[in-house]
Amino acid sequence: MGRNRLKVIRDIFWTFLKIGPATFGGGYAMLPIIEREVTVKRAWIPEKDIANLISIAGSAPGGIGVNASAFIGYRLAGIPGTVAAVIGITLPTFLIALLLSLAFSYMQGNAKVEAALVGIHAAIIGLIALAAYNMGKSAIFDKTTLITSLSTLIILLSFPIHPLYVILVGLFIGIILVKVKEAIGLQVRLEKGDQVQVSTLGKGYANYEYFFAEGI
Repeated sequence: MGRNRLKVIRDIFWTFLKIGPATFGGGYAMLPIIEREVTVKRAWIPEKDIANLISIAGSAPGGIGVNASAFIGYRLAGIPGTVAAVIGITLPTFLIALLLSLAFSYMQGNAKVEAALVGIHAAIIGLIALAAYNMGKSAIFDKTTLITSLSTLIILLSFPIHPLYVILVGLFIGIILVKVKEAIGLQVRLEKGDQVQVSTLGKGYANYEYFFAEGI
């Protein structure tokens, strides 16, 4: 293993080690910080690819923050990068949770602690909303994606359906809509800013890139 590869693995570990303890709420609350670190500060992954990565991470079992870090680590440095990213993002959280669980019995009922937790809950909502907004900027780019997103939100709010089933349905809806547009000769856009021309004979795409859960 070369020095450059070792440096990349070390940077992956250190980056996600800093993200873990700085994010309250985990999961979707981690996404804005992960996105800023890997796309803005370090330019590891293009911004247009983040929405696809998050869609895949959300459709896989487990926490979306850990899944996203694993995918990013693998993309940058293979299996060693995955291991470094997952250990980096989970180790500080595990240690902090362990310490808090030991101290919680002494802090329970303290008015100042309860007030702080209320503020943390509000901040978590803001982080999740920011993650949804950032993902929506790249994932929602035409009437089809807008209608699909709104329909998904309404269904999840109205019915006790497990999100996994919605993701699986979104997968097939995305594929069907793309194929229908291709068959009738409409333009097919698979990401924001993309202008892929489709022939009236439905021969296919000039550049075909489709990711799981793109329909969501």
